[in-house]
Amino acid sequence: MATPRRKLISVSNTPYYHCISRCVRRAYLCGQDPLTGRSYEHRRDWVEKKLLQLGRIFCIDICAYAVMSNHTHLVLHIDIAKAKRLNNKAILIRWHKLFKSTFLCQRFLNGELLTQAELAAVNTRVNLYRERLCSISWFMRVLNEGIARKANQEDECKGRFWEGRFKSQALLDDAALAACLAYVDLNPVRAKAADLPEQSDYTSIKSRFNAAQNNKQPKSLMRFAGKPREHMPKGIPFELKTYLQLVDWTGRSIRDDKPGKIPEEALPILERLNICTENWLTLTTSFTRSFKNTAGKEQAITEYAKHMKRKRRSSITNSQALFC
Repeated sequence: MATPRRKLISVSNTPYYHCISRCVRRAYLCGQDPLTGRSYEHRRDWVEKKLLQLGRIFCIDICAYAVMSNHTHLVLHIDIAKAKRLNNKAILIRWHKLFKSTFLCQRFLNGELLTQAELAAVNTRVNLYRERLCSISWFMRVLNEGIARKANQEDECKGRFWEGRFKSQALLDDAALAACLAYVDLNPVRAKAADLPEQSDYTSIKSRFNAAQNNKQPKSLMRFAGKPREHMPKGIPFELKTYLQLVDWTGRSIRDDKPGKIPEEALPILERLNICTENWLTLTTSFTRSFKNTAGKEQAITEYAKHMKRKRRSSITNSQALFC
């Protein structure tokens, strides 16, 4: 029996989550169907545009993504602080970009004078929208439902397009986050859809490589904020340059099917996260098989299970073996 989403997502434990959605039909989400010869490549653009649009509307940051032939990978960050910081008008404006709201909310946005009872009703509704705008379930619902409707219309059929809802993994510490980011960014390379990460279309790693050439970071993605420090700004707690070098080295090692020699500049992040070379390659080639609902070191998984009042520590054996 599947675990309810409310028992998997706990922002107090971690704001980072890895989400996977797979197609249920033989027909491809994207790419070329080898049986019919029909191309679905244009659907990659659908997914990427919708994803980046939702990143601007929701209080959820996109850390990494890869649109594959029959599934998508996302690493998302829930920004609770941003959701609390936005005033009622800002929340309604964001919500109206996706859905209609109540008549009272529309009157409030138009600046009409409301009674105290009407304002209370608006506040109740805004608080509901505020909660939904930082909900991964709502984020994935809006993303997948829109793509499914367009794909069904194009295929002239009805029924499920996605395999259930979506799978999620809680990334409980920096080591799990780094491994999952590399796993997602190298998905096209492992699938032989691209020779190099920067050549893999409709992925976050290509956007990061392109922006890095101009000494910038893409505005549509959560930025790399550098090494963890006392007054840490919002962002992924790694250096962008080191991470890109790490992805390049990891990709070469995977394609050669051997560890190879680690470049000197890639060592600091592995040493800081306390992951040995062999385990790093395992993590970045079989992340979803190694972990179920949670990923992280033993202590992080233990604390997560205790906080969520769960007797069983999911994936604890692999955690002990890989995050040594």
